[in-house]
Amino acid sequence: MTWSLPEPMLTVAVDSPAVPAGWAAEPKWDGYRAQLAVHADGRVLLRSRQGTDMTASFPEIRAAPLAQLPADTGLDGELVVWEADRLAFERLQQRLARRGAGAADAARQWPAHYVAFDLLRLSRTDTTSWPYRRRRATLESVFAARRLSAPWALCPSTTEADVVREWLTWASVGMEGVVFKRLDDVYRPSVRGWQKYKVRETSEAIVGAITGSLAVPRTLQLGRYDDGGRLQYVGRTTALARAAGAAVAGLLARGRRGHPWTAWSFSAGWGSQEKLDVTLVETELVVEVGVDVARDASGRWRHPARWHRARPDLSPADVPRLTSPPH
Repeated sequence: MTWSLPEPMLTVAVDSPAVPAGWAAEPKWDGYRAQLAVHADGRVLLRSRQGTDMTASFPEIRAAPLAQLPADTGLDGELVVWEADRLAFERLQQRLARRGAGAADAARQWPAHYVAFDLLRLSRTDTTSWPYRRRRATLESVFAARRLSAPWALCPSTTEADVVREWLTWASVGMEGVVFKRLDDVYRPSVRGWQKYKVRETSEAIVGAITGSLAVPRTLQLGRYDDGGRLQYVGRTTALARAAGAAVAGLLARGRRGHPWTAWSFSAGWGSQEKLDVTLVETELVVEVGVDVARDASGRWRHPARWHRARPDLSPADVPRLTSPPH
């Protein structure tokens, strides 16, 4: 008998870290969302949220279930790599493109863990119709009875506000926030029935280029100086609202000859290879933006920044230097 993994249940963003009554909270990991299927015939499938088969890229995950997980089991979770006491998302990116001997070498160098947070199937029983509290209790019992160890990890779950507040202090290691799940809710494929709160902070950056026009800028390309005095690209904003575009337009000047980003190309980023048509501007304007805690190895923001306000009262020298995440 064959079976298929359901489409992933999804999240909707919320602005409060408070645990709603009747809900549980789980940490939000900076990794790859992945569903895992262990079939009765020994076949193992590791599938991304978009449906991509990632099994060959993570041989240590593929090999482990045969000895540790019951056959005909499906899990939902997150692939993560720890490096120097932080979550290293960039290592996952590097691993995803590797196969065969290259994947085996990467598994030894940057071993992945599978952090399970939901139970989709257990020993030929579809569990998606069970309420979250029952799925969670059964998942915990599987980990306990099987004494699962690396590469397996059980995602914590709590209804206690104090525990959530503690989790939110883990931002320095790459923990992005928390996910809330209703205790009596079934697993609903493709439905945004879970809630996600991301830790965000405001910070300053220098505008080095824009998309759109000087009169109507659409997004801002942002930079920070490194320790060598070079202006490095750190990320870009989401599309500016009309009022924000008008506020910043009068503070921009077209970049002159010798701009530090001359001849650079910029992609839309975040998985897109689309090249952006940008206009270089004088690197004089400082802006304040809201960002989450996800960084790549160079210290760049992995997700788009949200506009807060222009800071013409600050000079580029007042902006924090570009630093890599702690190692």
